[in-house]
Amino acid sequence: MKKQILKASSEPTKVGVLLVNLGTPDRLTVTSVRRYLREFLSDSRVINLPRWLWLPILNLIVLVVRPRKSLEAYRKVWLEKQDQSPLLYYTQQLTQKLADKRADIELAFAMRYGQPAIAQQIEHLQQKGCNRLLIVPLYPQYSATTNATVVDHVAKHLKSLVWQPTIRIADPWFAQPNYINALKRQVEQAIAEGYQPDKILLSFHGLPNASIDQGDPYYYQCLETGRLLTQALGKNSNEVLVTFQSRFGPAQWLQPYTSETLEALPEQGVKKLLVLTPGFVADCIETLEEIAIEGAEEFIAAGGEHCRVLPCLNDSELGIEVMDAVINEGIAGWHKA
Repeated sequence: MKKQILKASSEPTKVGVLLVNLGTPDRLTVTSVRRYLREFLSDSRVINLPRWLWLPILNLIVLVVRPRKSLEAYRKVWLEKQDQSPLLYYTQQLTQKLADKRADIELAFAMRYGQPAIAQQIEHLQQKGCNRLLIVPLYPQYSATTNATVVDHVAKHLKSLVWQPTIRIADPWFAQPNYINALKRQVEQAIAEGYQPDKILLSFHGLPNASIDQGDPYYYQCLETGRLLTQALGKNSNEVLVTFQSRFGPAQWLQPYTSETLEALPEQGVKKLLVLTPGFVADCIETLEEIAIEGAEEFIAAGGEHCRVLPCLNDSELGIEVMDAVINEGIAGWHKA
């Protein structure tokens, strides 16, 4: 098929912003879940094993067993009215609300795995006349397994273009004041509503220890987010805990594990727990099913009395403020050129 010819805009500095989230099945079916998992788990940035070793395991074991199990988890959190996963819905809403606020830029969103695809959305922004693009991987803390694979995929598409737009990649915002303040305000709102937790737990997605040994800064950025939030709340490190969830496979992952911590806290006298998932911009299966449902049940079964899990910033006013600041920092100077 002949490639569509894209014409450069007569406007010298039209700016486009592409928000990129992880991805999601597009239907609540085994086939859709398997298709998503195949693309996700085939990425060597995500599973850093020799292809000759991993691909047979993926195709002969994981993609046979895991799709049905994952489907049941998605079923618990699927938005029936919209017939969408929460991740897709909230990413759409976030993009639309930012677009409503920002008449000076063109906004779109893409998924690294699944639809809408990165290449498709870059072309969409170019058709809108954008010759400068800010790519925003929707992860506050940088990791090669998330941010870098977005950049890889953007670069892969750019190689196919004769006319390449100017590209910037947004910085991670793990220490940005707007972000820390938004998390702080979430906690303060819960307390103002009468919920007085014995401890606060910050659950971040886990990574294999080997990734950190190879130079991935993710672990240290999570700790810095935790430190800054603890400081902003006027608390100490015994009152605000940082843990890591979503372990996959037999390797050692970042610790302490969220699941083990939830089971151990009641024995330490913690009866009321407040949980945040600051590494996720939008609620998804990991925040809603793994933490808000399964994690809360683990805490109660171990002797806890109440576990309140706060939503991600999603498309809330706080979330809009954070992303607006990220965009402003990323496009600084472009409208002046």
